[in-house]
Amino acid sequence: MAMGSREEGGGGGGSAFGFSTRQVVVAGIIGGIALFLGATRLGFIPVPIPLIGNATIMHIPAVVGGALEGPVVGLLAGLIFGVFSFLYAESPIFANPLIAILPRLLIGVVAWAVFIGLRRFSVDLASVAAGVFGSLTNSVGVVGLAVLFGFLPLAVVPTLIPQVIAEAVLAAIVTVVVVRGVLLARSGRTTAPEEKSDEERRY
Repeated sequence: MAMGSREEGGGGGGSAFGFSTRQVVVAGIIGGIALFLGATRLGFIPVPIPLIGNATIMHIPAVVGGALEGPVVGLLAGLIFGVFSFLYAESPIFANPLIAILPRLLIGVVAWAVFIGLRRFSVDLASVAAGVFGSLTNSVGVVGLAVLFGFLPLAVVPTLIPQVIAEAVLAAIVTVVVVRGVLLARSGRTTAPEEKSDEERRY
């Protein structure tokens, strides 16, 4: 756990895989949101598609956590998503722990990697891309494994495209709004920092 002056500076230059006090707090908040969405079932939206059962917004905490606080926070939020998906499986697809959990572990990690790769150009662009690619990591991972394990006929995959797009667009919108809002609050400025802020040096 990273301690000392790096915490006081609001970001510092610690390892992406270390934890500052702030990251622990944010992980708790994001984990709490994910737990709430999972426990209340508000994170799962029924859709009339055979075998799939639900669309989801449960990937969004993992995306936001990864973009804002790094891959470990994103991975933990994704783990909560996957565990709830497995425990409350309404489809044979998600009764398989590999399908229910494995792709969800990667959501926040991919979102983090995309965000840090693009933030030098634009924080907003990085946030949108993190939302889209984090969401696609979930959708492509779940669908791909479902086809691989024989739970989902390949012919059904095209019917899932509207749902996949809708989830990606929603994740992009929420991520850019939340990330910009958090960076504004942390910077104390009227416009979000685009480069070399304490927040960005944290990575």
